[in-house]
Amino acid sequence: MISKTSISAGLVFACLSIVVANANATSKNCPPEADYPTYIKADYVFACMAANGETPEMLQKCSCSIDVIASIMPYEDYERADTVLRIQQDIGQRGIFYREASWAKAVVEQLQSAQAESTLQCF
Repeated sequence: MISKTSISAGLVFACLSIVVANANATSKNCPPEADYPTYIKADYVFACMAANGETPEMLQKCSCSIDVIASIMPYEDYERADTVLRIQQDIGQRGIFYREASWAKAVVEQLQSAQAESTLQCF
């Protein structure tokens, strides 16, 4: 006769096997360090489509563009560059600092380079 303990142990083992298999599949398909949050990708695509036309073709091209950028630069770098670009729009002292600082220029240049590559590949 099979005991409740052996059935429970079997179920736990089966569940853990599924979790490990899913974790392995996820890590092979989309490494966490390179993955961008969905809302960031959506925001990029919406802005890209607003600038280039709201057509199915642009949806495809803009989606391709953020995927290429994500393959080139880690999300942390993208987030830093996006923040710098937003702060550079300030007209006060903070904006001036972020427009003139060499490290800020380098961060923005990295994003612009990734965007140029995405334009070549997707548009």
